[in-house]
Amino acid sequence: MPPQPLLPPDPGYRYTRRHFLQGAGTTVAALTLANCRANLTGQTAAPDNSSSGGKNALHIYTWSNYIDQDAVTAFTDQTDVKVIFDIFDSNEVMLTKLQSGGGNAYSLIYPSDYMVTQMVDLGMLAALDPDRLPGIKNLKSRWANPGYDPNNAHSMPFSTGTTGLVYNREATPGVPEDWEFLWQASPKISRRFTLLDDTREVLGATLKSLGYSYNTNDATQIEAAYRKLLALKPHIAAFKSGGFEDEILAGDLAVAMAYSADAIPLTRQDTNLAYLIPRSGTSLWTDTMAIPTTAPNPEAAYQWINFMLEPEVARVTAERFLFSTVNQAAFEQLPPEIKNNRNLYPEEEVLDRSEGIAPLATASNDLFDRFWTEITSA
Repeated sequence: MPPQPLLPPDPGYRYTRRHFLQGAGTTVAALTLANCRANLTGQTAAPDNSSSGGKNALHIYTWSNYIDQDAVTAFTDQTDVKVIFDIFDSNEVMLTKLQSGGGNAYSLIYPSDYMVTQMVDLGMLAALDPDRLPGIKNLKSRWANPGYDPNNAHSMPFSTGTTGLVYNREATPGVPEDWEFLWQASPKISRRFTLLDDTREVLGATLKSLGYSYNTNDATQIEAAYRKLLALKPHIAAFKSGGFEDEILAGDLAVAMAYSADAIPLTRQDTNLAYLIPRSGTSLWTDTMAIPTTAPNPEAAYQWINFMLEPEVARVTAERFLFSTVNQAAFEQLPPEIKNNRNLYPEEEVLDRSEGIAPLATASNDLFDRFWTEITSA
């Protein structure tokens, strides 16, 4: 797929899916969101003057670019609920914190699809009451009954995206149309490309380049991907999920494996940068909103979920942060230059070639971990 034009570069726009929030200001007018006057749950939380906020506070654990301060202000104006959030940079960090008891303050979390499945199996997510979520009708059909959480029984999809390659046209020999480009062009871009610091994504993409599934449990296929990746290792500059932005903008990096939610906003800063979904397919990830079984304030969590399902709120959030919304009503309101961008909203045939990352069998997971340790070790 050729790189897709989006919007003129915006030098001041810097947000990443996997990084800590760099300041809370945004340019979306709070009044836009405050005009969404839907009745969120049918009742307003009573004020609570306790030091922790009690029923008048909602603690959220999320990715950095899913918190828009204007949305928070509008939500608090409507509900009288104060929002306090903490940031994680990987699903595994989030899971570890909750398992260790450090997450008992959170009433809402944002796990990705495969992590939802894992947390449901661990009994960590509360069952959602669909009668309390009228906005569920706004979901796109593909996300109405997702495989990772049938009927959205424990989670509500929030955003989706792909994993692909962002590249600097002036520093890259040709267009990296597929994963195989990294191997073919490695002598020319040696030590000038990075891969994600994520075992499932990197070994998964390597499996895909071999014609296998991201989610294979076949030990022979997994080992073949390991050996192929091992051959590429001398040419890899680093494994990093973030921190590559300045390097690729400067031309020090030619290519970076990246999440679309990070890469597409980056291309706004320099027209020499482009994002591309590999031709053979990639991972299709979905981030969700879920209520932990230990949530101290599930009522406020339902209020937030309903607020974020409102079409106008979902539209403004998706437009501001340039991730792909799963809200059909919000999608229909997006401006044409965003709605028609095929890197943000790929054609069905691209989606059909892609896969959501799913939990592996224990033996396969152990094999992934062992090979990943060997690949990333010095």
